[in-house]
Amino acid sequence: MSVANENLKTRLQDDMKASMRAGEKTRLGTIRLILSAIKQIEVDERIELDNTRILAILDKMVKQRRESIGHFEKAARQDLIDIEQAELVLIQSYLPEPLSEADILGLIDAVIAETGASSAKDMGKVMALLKPRLQGRADIGQVSTLIKTKLA
Repeated sequence: MSVANENLKTRLQDDMKASMRAGEKTRLGTIRLILSAIKQIEVDERIELDNTRILAILDKMVKQRRESIGHFEKAARQDLIDIEQAELVLIQSYLPEPLSEADILGLIDAVIAETGASSAKDMGKVMALLKPRLQGRADIGQVSTLIKTKLA
């Protein structure tokens, strides 16, 4: 089943139940963290999140794990690096397949042509259209750098 065609929240809940039954405490803890982040936003905003918003949450969690791993490497805390790395791998398993740099550049070119962007001032327009297309499939910070290079 492809990630795009299923409800991520339902998949997470099913995986949580399976992890409980199997006694996979580490996996269960990470899935609960994800579901907790989703629930927090749903309660705060009084909405039901769609896959796009859930992917944004997962993206943010991946970024947080990567930053934490960097900090733990500086502190030589391999025990904490291992925990964060395990969480990172599990969170990434819920994200769609990442796009290649060639695919990302192709999308950037298409959106620049679509919007008629010609300078760095138009970057907001380009990012607004690209972000939903790339959510969970590319590092938005790197995409931003690529757009700046193209529009310079």
